[in-house]
Amino acid sequence: MASSPSPGYSITLRVAVSPSAGSTTDLASAVAETGAAVTALDIVESSHDVIVVDVTCNTVNEEHAQKISEALDARPGTTVRKVSDRTFLLHLGGKLSVEPKVPLKNRDDLSRAYTPGVARVCLAIAANPEDARRLTIKRNTVAVVTDGTAVLGLGDIGPAAALPVMEGKAALFKQFAGVDAWPVCLDTKDTEEIISIVKALAPVYGGVNLEDISAPRCFEIERRLRDELDIPVFHDDQHGTAIVVLAALINALRVVDKKMGEVKIVVSGVGAAGSAIIQLLQAQGAEHIVGVARSGAIHGGQTYTDEHRTWIAENTNAEGFSGTLHEALVGSDVFIGVSGPNLFGAEQVATMAPGAIVLALANPDPEILPNEAAKHAAVVATGRSDFPNQINNVLAFPGLFRGLLDAAASDITTPMLVAAAEAIANCVSEDELNPSYIVPSVFDARVAPAVAEAVVQQAHS
Repeated sequence: MASSPSPGYSITLRVAVSPSAGSTTDLASAVAETGAAVTALDIVESSHDVIVVDVTCNTVNEEHAQKISEALDARPGTTVRKVSDRTFLLHLGGKLSVEPKVPLKNRDDLSRAYTPGVARVCLAIAANPEDARRLTIKRNTVAVVTDGTAVLGLGDIGPAAALPVMEGKAALFKQFAGVDAWPVCLDTKDTEEIISIVKALAPVYGGVNLEDISAPRCFEIERRLRDELDIPVFHDDQHGTAIVVLAALINALRVVDKKMGEVKIVVSGVGAAGSAIIQLLQAQGAEHIVGVARSGAIHGGQTYTDEHRTWIAENTNAEGFSGTLHEALVGSDVFIGVSGPNLFGAEQVATMAPGAIVLALANPDPEILPNEAAKHAAVVATGRSDFPNQINNVLAFPGLFRGLLDAAASDITTPMLVAAAEAIANCVSEDELNPSYIVPSVFDARVAPAVAEAVVQQAHS
């Protein structure tokens, strides 16, 4: 897949050049000729002999950034003094901080916020533990828990390397829903130990967001914690993905004028996300689903070693189809991919039913390139920000937890997940809906409040 310049690989080159009327313009042109996207030019130093320019540009990858630096250094009268990776600069010192919500300016403040006054609040909670939700950070705080075994597309990179992702997740909670979240990166892969640690930490938190824990342990960890804790436990890789996929499909079906209960849906990838997607689609009325693994379609005629594939075999694919992904696509209305890159091409999309919907969500490289899918599909979406219709979990989890916390919920139900998906879908009005706009922008300020309100209503119903 040919990559495009991305803000994720943005650099700033500090370049010294000989002063002339066209020196900055020539510099920008030289950078553009390398295939980078120039986003800013700032003169930071000027004299009769030299000008120093900060050139900021988006690149394809680290190798591309190095080639840009070398190309500029090779120009007569040009010297690259420094190259700064803007992504690494953003992460220096971490992305989170803790600040007090109350003033601590004098002895009077201290006596009420801390000793001796705080003892009265402690005794009140000891007498009535439910008051912890009202009188502490518990009412608005979520633990973002990982063991670092399935981080993004990077695999098992460990808890320390997972921390930047968990920090980012916590920042999104705060930015989009005002939820205080904190990374909890655990240096253990033992299922029982993870469950024990999270249970021991639970008194501080109003909810738990499990993140980037590898399958199949993630299923057991979530199930046990849901059974044993009195606060909501949410595995975003499963249910967050399922919510946004359902929201996207609701609107995509509106675009092509098809019904959920009538369409044939092929789901590629039957791990944590795929299993959750299938279950939520069924809750919304989908009846014709075929799950496909690397070895082919999941069907009742085969014995599976894990309970989740067994469940899929028992509850989907009523016709017993046993072929490959390419064969499953023939005549299908919807493809949903949460698997791997470059699994099929435009020729396979051409075999799908008219008005086909392709949600190719593997990241960073989808199951099929969007421009290839669009040759025959009516609606195309990916998980990437540089194509239309980005299916991004940030549409779901901030508002979902905002609603769970506001409702003082102790559990998460399937109707809550469906309500969240419908709320996201309904943020796209009939006037806005089209093949290139089936989900709202992640920066749409209406989304998180709409999701929160839907969850609160469902919790109180």
